[in-house]
Amino acid sequence: MKKQILLLMALSGLTISCSELDESVYSSIFTTNFYKTASDAEAGIASVSGSLINLYGFPLVAASDFAADQAYPRAVVGRNTITLFSYDPYYTAQRNSGRHETEGPQGVWRFSYKGIENANWVIEKVPAIQMDPQRRTEIVAEAYALRALYHWTLTKTFNEIPVKTRASSSETEALVTKSSRADIYKQIYSDLEQAIAGLPSYSASLVKGRPSKEAILGLYAKVALYNEDWPKALQMAQTTINSGKYALMPNVLDVFDVDKEDAARIENMWAVEADRVTPSRWLTVMGIAGPRNSSGPDYAKVSFGSWFAYQGFFDSFSPSDKRRQLLDTTYRDVSGKIVPQRDITPVTPKGVLIRKYRDPNSIAEANNCNFPIIRLADVYLVAAEAEARQNGATAVAYGYINTVRKRAGLGDLTPGLGKDAFIAAVLQERSWELFAEADRWFDLTRTNTFLTVIPKAVNDVYPTRTPLAKHRYYPIPLEEIQANPKLTQNPGWE
Repeated sequence: MKKQILLLMALSGLTISCSELDESVYSSIFTTNFYKTASDAEAGIASVSGSLINLYGFPLVAASDFAADQAYPRAVVGRNTITLFSYDPYYTAQRNSGRHETEGPQGVWRFSYKGIENANWVIEKVPAIQMDPQRRTEIVAEAYALRALYHWTLTKTFNEIPVKTRASSSETEALVTKSSRADIYKQIYSDLEQAIAGLPSYSASLVKGRPSKEAILGLYAKVALYNEDWPKALQMAQTTINSGKYALMPNVLDVFDVDKEDAARIENMWAVEADRVTPSRWLTVMGIAGPRNSSGPDYAKVSFGSWFAYQGFFDSFSPSDKRRQLLDTTYRDVSGKIVPQRDITPVTPKGVLIRKYRDPNSIAEANNCNFPIIRLADVYLVAAEAEARQNGATAVAYGYINTVRKRAGLGDLTPGLGKDAFIAAVLQERSWELFAEADRWFDLTRTNTFLTVIPKAVNDVYPTRTPLAKHRYYPIPLEEIQANPKLTQNPGWE
């Protein structure tokens, strides 16, 4: 029975009554009289996208950026275990401390499968609802897009994982074994193609938070890059860029200006949309990225000083790179006084603040800071890498990376680079462009370079960092192994 409860919590995400413990799968009971009307369909797709707030609000950041070479956490609620690679299959950050229970890999697993389960119900039930046919098609297409995103998130984090494409109406259906990497990506590709076929093209009237056809084309390009499917990655990236539906904002700082989020959607193709006035619709990244006890005019009404950039990463930027202004070594306090770097954080005199997630008009911690899922700048860099992987450092590849560099205020990349040197330059450009967007760790693991890069990313807070080969992927949470006898633990974590 304990296994049954754990499994349902992980895969359906629905609350199970402590007073009614039987062998029924509650998601099946819940949907018996649901999915009858257009409003049910809208509620259903809202439940699918609801996992985005959980994933991008914190767990995905904790399970990736804390482990990489750009930024690090203050050692509270167990977050340093990710940075120091001292976690194990039992790991859950501060298991009994409320919202911190699902930080890190456990949260990624739980909320991704919650989203997948809800997507499966939408895909199975909504097509039979009598409602506006166009909106019905869009809802189902969005469910496919989200299911693909959640499966991709899981495979980036854990490698081989169970692929779930049916709603769990019985315990037998809920217990799924791992799929091979090839089968995982085959399913993700299929879902993305279903999404592209049914989603509308981007326009200014598209409801914020909903993906467009072109946004999913861009996501498809990045997924294919991770699958080392260079022709597909290049094709999808070029289709996205050439659609003309999106463009880079002229000023990179505007991409993360909370007061310009509507204008920024021309580049932020798909983002997790935060809302400071709606309960449970704001993201916690603002609170951890701001200075400790901030009530000044630059960051937020309330922030905790829990996430900082390494000094070495800050120093890696050219002073002329405008993106360096999205990091800071000082800030203004509530009185307008400049706080020097030595006083930014109590843990080190060399803490560097992350300025991508700021909302000076926040309501305490509640904020409007969106988190990008896919940006056009990312797609340009996917195109540059995919072209170089296939054909070397061609003029086409140079054109894509130089478009991003020009917007950052930099000159063109050094001409005449060999293939390997050019790809290394693209990965470095990705680090500068996409820092603090839950991207860098996965770049290091997909290229299997983390073992050489991470030991160099140290400071006085974390003077030694020694990842092992097994840390390329996280261990499957022990509670999932216990709940599902068909699951096996990842290599090195048995």
